[in-house]
Amino acid sequence: MSPPESNPSFRHIRLTAAIAAAIAIGIVAYGVITRAAENSRLKDWTEAHALPTVAVVTPSSAAGSNGLELPGRLEAYSRAPIYARASGYLKSWKYDIGAKVKAGALLAELETPDLDQQLLQGRADLASAQANADLAQTTAARWEKVFKSGAVAKQDVDEKLGDLHAKQALVKSAQANVERLIAMKGFTHLSAPFDGVVTARNTDVGALINAGASTGSAGQELFVVSDTHKLRVYVNVPQNYVPSVAPGAKAELRVPEHPDKTYAATLESSAQSVNAASGTTLMQLSVDNAAGELLPGGYANVRLDLQKGVAVLGVPASALIFDANGVSVATVDAGNRVTVKPVSIARDLGKTIEIGSGIGADDRVIENPPDGIASGAQVRVAGANEPQSSSPRPTKI
Repeated sequence: MSPPESNPSFRHIRLTAAIAAAIAIGIVAYGVITRAAENSRLKDWTEAHALPTVAVVTPSSAAGSNGLELPGRLEAYSRAPIYARASGYLKSWKYDIGAKVKAGALLAELETPDLDQQLLQGRADLASAQANADLAQTTAARWEKVFKSGAVAKQDVDEKLGDLHAKQALVKSAQANVERLIAMKGFTHLSAPFDGVVTARNTDVGALINAGASTGSAGQELFVVSDTHKLRVYVNVPQNYVPSVAPGAKAELRVPEHPDKTYAATLESSAQSVNAASGTTLMQLSVDNAAGELLPGGYANVRLDLQKGVAVLGVPASALIFDANGVSVATVDAGNRVTVKPVSIARDLGKTIEIGSGIGADDRVIENPPDGIASGAQVRVAGANEPQSSSPRPTKI
C-alpha cells in the first residue's frame, strides 16, 4: 500500500483547508479595513457638525440714500395760554374749544368785588390826599406873604413849603395806586391776543379765579388760543446726520389720521447743540396748515432729504451683540473665522439697525450669533460646503 501523504483525498483536504484559511483571512482583513474607513468618515462627519453653523448677511447701504425718517411733534406756530391777572369769579365766557377768534375778541369776563372795593378806597385816598395838598398849598402861600412883612422866620416858611411838597407827593402816590387798580380792572376782560383757534377752555361760569396761588404758582390756565394756519414741526436728528441736513432742506410729513396724504415742510432752524442724554439735535420745520387738516400736539412721521455722500450701513437687529465691552457685531472672514467688531449705532429702525461706524460694506455679518462667540472661532457658513444630513452607518462584520 502507498503512504498516506500520497493519498489524493488527503491532498484535497489540505488544499481545501488552505483555501478556507485564505478566505477567512481576507474576510477579516476586509472587515478591519472597512471599519477603519468608516471610523475615519465618522470622525470627519462629527468634526464637521461640531462647528456652529451660522447664516451671514451683507450690510445694506440703501438706508441713508433714501432720506432720513424720524418721528416728529406738531405744535401751533403761536400758542398763548390765557391767565387771569385779577382775582374774582367768572361772570361769562364767549368762546368754546374749536371756535375761531379774531385778535382782541372777548373770551371771558370776570366779576371782581374785592378789586372794586379797593378801587373805591383808592379813589377816596386820592381825594383825601388832594384835599390835604390843597390845604398845605394855601398855608404855604400865606406864610410866604407873612414872611415878606418880617413877622415870621425863614425856617417856618421852609417847613410849610416842605409839608406842601410831601402832601403833593402823597397825591401822586394815591393817583398811581388808583391807576394801578384801574389797570387791574381792565384785566377782568380776557381777550384773544391774535387770530387763532381756542384749543382749550379750563373754566366755567361761577368758578373762583385766582390771579396767582398763594404758593407762588402761576394760577390756572383759563383758555389757550393757538394760531394753526401754520404749524411748527420738531424732530430730533441723530448727531451723525446733522451735517447732512442743510438749512432750508425739504421734508415730507405723514400723519396717522391722513395716511394717504403727504405734506411738504421746510427746515427753518436748528438748536445748534447736541442733547447729551439722547445724542440728537433738535430741529424745527414749518408746514402750511391752511386747510386745518394737521392738529397741533399730534405725531407726524417726518422724512428729511439728506445731502449726498451719506453712507450708513444697515444690519438686522438680531446681529447686535451686547456685552460688557459695549455693542458689537460678529463677522466671518474668507477662512470662516469669526472677528468681533465694536460698532456705533446711528439709528434704530426696529428690525434694522443703522450702523454709524465699525463695519464695511463687504463684511459678512453673522445674522444671529450664538452665545459666547468670540474672535478666532471657526464656524461653518450655512449653504456653503454642507456636510451629509445624516451620519454614516458603520459596516457590521
